[in-house]
Amino acid sequence: MTFDLIVNVAWKEEILDPAGQSTTKVLQQMGYAVDNVRIGKQIRLQVEAQDQDRALEAGREMAKRLLANPVMETYTVQVVEA
Repeated sequence: MTFDLIVNVAWKEEILDPAGQSTTKVLQQMGYAVDNVRIGKQIRLQVEAQDQDRALEAGREMAKRLLANPVMETYTVQVVEA
């Protein structure tokens, strides 16, 4: 079976996010009441697996090994409907 996965990757809170800081400042200058903007990435992919649990496990393994840097980033993996 084919499963659609979304992997969300974000900087850990203790890691400086220069892009997020710049975006925060610009949004505030534009008049928006925002603070602590964090910029991350989203990866969408399809995997072949026997069931949803195995698809999630494959997604977590890919995130840990390649898609995210676990030392500096956090990640979540979810199955979405096609």
